[in-house]
Amino acid sequence: MLGLVQGLTEFLPISSSAHLRVLGEFLPSAADPGAAFTAIIQIGTELAVLVYFRREVWAIIRSWVLSWRQGGRPINQDARLGWLIILGSVPIVALGFIFKDSIETQLRNLYITGAMLIVFGLALGAADLRAGRLAGGRRGERAAHRAGRGEPKSLDGIGLRDGLLYGLAQALALIPGVSRSGGTITAGLLMGYSREAAARYSFLLAMPAVFGAGALELVRALGEDAALAAGWGNTLAAGAVAFAVGYVVIIGFLKIVSTYSYRPFVYYRLALGAAVIALLGAGVLYAG
Repeated sequence: MLGLVQGLTEFLPISSSAHLRVLGEFLPSAADPGAAFTAIIQIGTELAVLVYFRREVWAIIRSWVLSWRQGGRPINQDARLGWLIILGSVPIVALGFIFKDSIETQLRNLYITGAMLIVFGLALGAADLRAGRLAGGRRGERAAHRAGRGEPKSLDGIGLRDGLLYGLAQALALIPGVSRSGGTITAGLLMGYSREAAARYSFLLAMPAVFGAGALELVRALGEDAALAAGWGNTLAAGAVAFAVGYVVIIGFLKIVSTYSYRPFVYYRLALGAAVIALLGAGVLYAG
């Protein structure tokens, strides 16, 4: 069940970690599955990204390696993306280490999760509206251009400033309820990128951080966390399900964002956040 939910929600701007956190309260154990379990099964969804974007990823890695022959200077746009992805991964890695204890304890409080679903849902809605996308599809882009806001940017024009801002937005996803894709997509729309470009860069940017966090948690689970290590079979199964479902979701999501507005995701976030807070007030959920 957790693997299915992870696969369905990881790439949508609705926060997979929030869904796993809330769902854990309704499982027989009635417990938070934990940041470690979440990080490990996210490897499954990121493997789906790696497979789907394999050509882009290979081109980026190859160009980045070749750029070292030029003294580290980007030789083309793929090499530039490689350097920017590394730069954009620094904030989430640094903040993840600095606030590790809080991320695994206080920040998993469901009141915080509910509030973040609402706050960043409103932020996504505002960014989508500002970008002129709520009118729908390419017509919204043409309307934005006629209004004097210019054409949406593609990844060909991404620079150092934008790469860093994308990274800072991704780092906010350390708090359940923010959403890794939601944060980076919101930042991308606010910086003037098209919905598809923002989504694609969100997928690429997530890979180093998610693979790294998952690997660290996996090593810790096998070495220190005996309870999680003992359940490695269930964790592996959840990761496999997350991979299969996540791959299908990537295909559908990229088609959706090139045609429709983010409005449904905004409404969903607001409804889920309100429901979480209401259930906490009614005593159905435990904040943790």
